[in-house]
Amino acid sequence: MGRELFVGVAECTAGGAEAVLATLGLGSCVAVILFDPDRRIGGMAHVLLPSRSLSRATDNPGRFPQTALPLLVDRMLALGADRRGLTARLVGGASMFANLAPSGSMQMGDRNVIAVREVLNQLAIPIVGEEVGGNVGRSVWFTVGTGQVEVKTAGRREQIL
Repeated sequence: MGRELFVGVAECTAGGAEAVLATLGLGSCVAVILFDPDRRIGGMAHVLLPSRSLSRATDNPGRFPQTALPLLVDRMLALGADRRGLTARLVGGASMFANLAPSGSMQMGDRNVIAVREVLNQLAIPIVGEEVGGNVGRSVWFTVGTGQVEVKTAGRREQIL
């Protein structure tokens, strides 16, 4: 196993083949995993909210997909990634408290997933795998050297994306 780097809420981290990027306890947040398979460079963003309009604290670009994902791409390019080869995988976006929300309202997890997809589309980065939605928390480990993304969900078998 390589050097494990934990990606906290509203953080973006990039690394080379020796890195294992991990984030724990995803609820409505979305982990966006970007990967350049040819150069074995990867990155992870732990997106908190779908837009700046939902937060008083807008100084941290890692909170929102509109700022976190371009920042993550820039960090990966600085390590030698080729933008044209990037792919994305998404984990999280659960509706943890759906029973507390008014019927028919869109949950924060769903809103996060939609916002992340929109930004990835704008950046022309294809989504090649995802484990999103539902009502359970998840943790994820991304082994950059192999490109493997392991998702652990409470009460379920681990899944490889």
